[in-house]
Amino acid sequence: MIRSLLLLFVGVTITAALCFWAAVFSLLGAGEDRIHRLAGLWARTILFLAHIPVEIFGSHNILQDRPQIFAANHQSDVDTLVVLAGIPVQFRWIAKKELFNVPLFGMAMRNAGYIPIDRRNHESALKSLEEAAQKIRKGTSVMTFPEGTRSRNGTVQPFKQGIFHLAIQAGVPIVPVTIIGSGAIMPKRSLKISPGRVKVIIDRPVDVSGYTIETRCQLIDRVRNTIIENYRKYQSPLSGNRFPDENDITYKGNL
Repeated sequence: MIRSLLLLFVGVTITAALCFWAAVFSLLGAGEDRIHRLAGLWARTILFLAHIPVEIFGSHNILQDRPQIFAANHQSDVDTLVVLAGIPVQFRWIAKKELFNVPLFGMAMRNAGYIPIDRRNHESALKSLEEAAQKIRKGTSVMTFPEGTRSRNGTVQPFKQGIFHLAIQAGVPIVPVTIIGSGAIMPKRSLKISPGRVKVIIDRPVDVSGYTIETRCQLIDRVRNTIIENYRKYQSPLSGNRFPDENDITYKGNL
């Protein structure tokens, strides 16, 4: 527990420092892309100090010539670090609005162009999705945890519908992202940080052209079932199943 508290103290200190510099860079004219890259540096630094190895499988599935919506399962605060460190394209988070109220941290998120959402307020949530649509129209991808909150037991919870509604309307593909191992490192509502390894599977983009608003639940099921199947197949080291694209790891390590 002492190790966990020390890591949390160091992590908060580094976070405050980088958020301060993000504010400075923004005042000096740095754009959202540069602040997002700074966020990636922050994530890799924290993972390095916490000795959390990360492996990303399937980065070749990420589209390089058009925006996409990444949809990832969510078990731990570590997930944010893992995705920022390992997804090698510019994207903007859709994140719960409470994070934007945290001093310095919230300002840094706004400077990076991340989008607050209040899922308890339908009208406000629609405005957030419209802001995300504007990012997509400008060619920038969007990242989201469609469960809306962290899972306490690793089970993939039901997905919120808004981001899938957006994907269909904007005509952009959805990329399923499966995060495995983070829940054991730092479970929900726990300050303890245990040693562990995180693996991330990036699946092929799901073409939304065959779906309509009326059939969006089929799209939701397809993306969610992809993540559930990956999690079921690979979560246990005793399963014997080899991760896909074992020879195509584009991010491996802590930094």
